[in-house]
Amino acid sequence: MSVWKKVFLFSFIMLCAAPFSKAQTAWKTVKSGGANDLVSVFFTSAGRGFVAGDKGFFNFTTNGGKSWEKQFVYTDEDINEIYFRNSENGYVVAGKKMFLTDDGGRSWRDIKIYKAGDFKSLTPQFLSIRFADKKRGLIVGSLLNKDEDVVDSLVMRTDDGGETWRRILAPSKTELYHLDFADSSRGWIVGDKGLILVTYDGGANWQVQQSGTDKALYNIDFRDSSEGYAVGGKGTILRTTNGGEVWETVKTSFPATFLRVDFTDDKNGWIVGYGGTILRSSDKGRTWIKQDSGTKENLYGLFMTKKYGWAVGAKGLIIQYQK
Repeated sequence: MSVWKKVFLFSFIMLCAAPFSKAQTAWKTVKSGGANDLVSVFFTSAGRGFVAGDKGFFNFTTNGGKSWEKQFVYTDEDINEIYFRNSENGYVVAGKKMFLTDDGGRSWRDIKIYKAGDFKSLTPQFLSIRFADKKRGLIVGSLLNKDEDVVDSLVMRTDDGGETWRRILAPSKTELYHLDFADSSRGWIVGDKGLILVTYDGGANWQVQQSGTDKALYNIDFRDSSEGYAVGGKGTILRTTNGGEVWETVKTSFPATFLRVDFTDDKNGWIVGYGGTILRSSDKGRTWIKQDSGTKENLYGLFMTKKYGWAVGAKGLIIQYQK
């Protein structure tokens, strides 16, 4: 073989290998968020983002994660989720509290979701919040007894952008972990023991869908009214192409518990979970490939866009994805 052929062959091999090497090194640790576990991450732009977790820990960045500053959300309860419905209007759920911002997260105020005695001797635990449109939103979670056992599900609904809330009865007493809306009418809730609930009227009424699993489902993501994904315990990945009328179990060789799933477009999605697990799909969730996360710590939160992404986890871990 001539020298030039050898050079060409070597260059061709390196060129082909480059994308795969890049994919494996796309995730990098940016900065520890402190000693507490981080559970949620949300970015309203490439520069401005928020991370939060146990004991009221809440930090923000305005320079794409190069530095982080403390955000004053006045609670010492565990923050379970950050959610913005646009760049200015955002919400935080933390234990039995909810906070609202209308200035892009520069300031937060406590919103009274319920009155003393509404749940008798039970304590609400709010885990997830989403909005169907500008005015209508829902919070899901559970009601706990004095021993902190779950005794009932909890769904709260607002029709005025989050200022006032009322309870909606769900057709199950199982703990509810997460919800997502595909449009102003159709939404889904996932919970313990494989529970999936669906609404066709913006959250006023809910009915059970058959998931085909008894494993806890911790997160759900719908791209539109047809295509959706749910993840949960012991490597559970579910996929639907018809709005949840049928849920297909996606089999992989990864047994870790999965906690978050996020698709950036119709084809590309990510999953994070225990043991630093990150999976990626580029074929609408039919198959999944393990990514190099650079950590063995549990990953609890995920936020992905087409160009960048973030994951957070145990012991203040923050990791960044860039193409």
